[in-house]
Amino acid sequence: MTGTKREHVRVAVVGAGFGGLGAAVKLRREGITDFVVLERAKALGGTWRDNSYPGCACDVPSHLYSFSFAPNPDWPRTFSGQEHIWAYLERVADTFGLRPHLRFDHEVRSIRWDDDALRWEIETSRQEFTADVVVGATGPLSDPKIPDIPGIDTFPGTVFHSARWDHDADLTGKRVAVIGTGASAIQIVPNIQRDAGRLTLFQRTPPWVLPRMDREITSFEKKLHAAIPATTKLRRGILWGIRELQVGAFTKHPNQLGLIETLAKRNIARAIKDPQLRRTLTPDYRIGCKRILLSNDYYPALAKPNVDVVASGLKEIRGTTLVASDGTETEADVLIFSTGFHVTDMPFADRVKGRDGTTLAEAWSGGMESLRGSSAHGFPNFLTVIGPNTGLGNSSMILMIESQLNYLADFMRQLTALGKGTALDARREAVDAWTARVQQRMKRTVWNAGGCTSYYLDAAGRNTTIWPGTTAEFRRVTRRVDLAEYEVLRAAAPDQQKENVR
Repeated sequence: MTGTKREHVRVAVVGAGFGGLGAAVKLRREGITDFVVLERAKALGGTWRDNSYPGCACDVPSHLYSFSFAPNPDWPRTFSGQEHIWAYLERVADTFGLRPHLRFDHEVRSIRWDDDALRWEIETSRQEFTADVVVGATGPLSDPKIPDIPGIDTFPGTVFHSARWDHDADLTGKRVAVIGTGASAIQIVPNIQRDAGRLTLFQRTPPWVLPRMDREITSFEKKLHAAIPATTKLRRGILWGIRELQVGAFTKHPNQLGLIETLAKRNIARAIKDPQLRRTLTPDYRIGCKRILLSNDYYPALAKPNVDVVASGLKEIRGTTLVASDGTETEADVLIFSTGFHVTDMPFADRVKGRDGTTLAEAWSGGMESLRGSSAHGFPNFLTVIGPNTGLGNSSMILMIESQLNYLADFMRQLTALGKGTALDARREAVDAWTARVQQRMKRTVWNAGGCTSYYLDAAGRNTTIWPGTTAEFRRVTRRVDLAEYEVLRAAAPDQQKENVR
């Protein structure tokens, strides 16, 4: 640290997306107002601020993809678009008085634990802070991943990632190549196909795509939800219950998903009449192993005469020529990477240094792991929102976020009860026991046994992303902090601290 005057806060929250804003609301509800939310961008919103590509929308119903404590009776569609979700988060910030706590343009450069003072030292691009507690809410979808393709520096055209969409790029009549077939790509392709002169999609692995049951929410429904809030709660409860009933097939009985595969194959057959293209687009792994995608216009777009599907990944670039792994060559003017994010190797982890000087990235070099998805051993008073094994394959991440916020609230209560100058560090044996329990249950899930490779798996092939149970169960196991799972640290007396400094 530079030695300049630092601002001390009780809690520093990193990230102003759903997780960070939710943490801010929870802290205020717990009576804690001495906190800041550090955001590297100029506005809040996280992934719903960054992803502004054509057609960007959520694949979870709107009334379930929102905070239970901030219902929105005015959602325009059953599956809302990016601009409506971003606007919702802006309203949350205003409704709950979060603006005074937000620090924009404050990119966190380093977070270092001071074992003598039992606090975190935080350096940002604008200011330095110290904090008793740090909440990491950067999220797994914050840092785009662009593969290191040989020759990419020789490409003379426009290149960008879907999460950093170049709105100045004119695609009209251009030869456009889209790399990847994930959730973003299936929304992008139908929305740019009409303008592109030629569109080439590079597909390493075909996704399973089901119809999107989307429609406008009627004015009657909106008025009803506004007049009788219980109807909004009921609608949310039904949506939640349907997804909870599906969990067993994903986590215990993947063979039961055969019927869903049949429906997905019919979805392909309705739009794709060419037998060869149909085979190319039909996955050979169990549905659910990779994220199930929703679209009504993806397959029809791929059937258009100006679209080509290359059943291979991009291997090399030679000027305007794109060479696939199978040798196919394609000419392009615009290159769009829809290749996902650093999910299991979050760059933020490199910036957090714990008790023994080890970074979080180093601690997680063998795979991400933390107690109840929140606390990593060796990083006292540091909690993650959307931490290891808290992701979902079939429901709303907001449910998991709220459970982790409940855990944060009890963590703060426990710290307060212990008194000033204390910290909680997750015990190694507690983290190991939790991780072993999660990984044992993971073995029979569709995400591990479904016959695919997905972004849920880390470099070693371990699933450190998904929660192998119901959201109700996760809510139960994160309702309270068990102090037996933590080591209680106490600050040294002031005289002893002076001796340590000498």
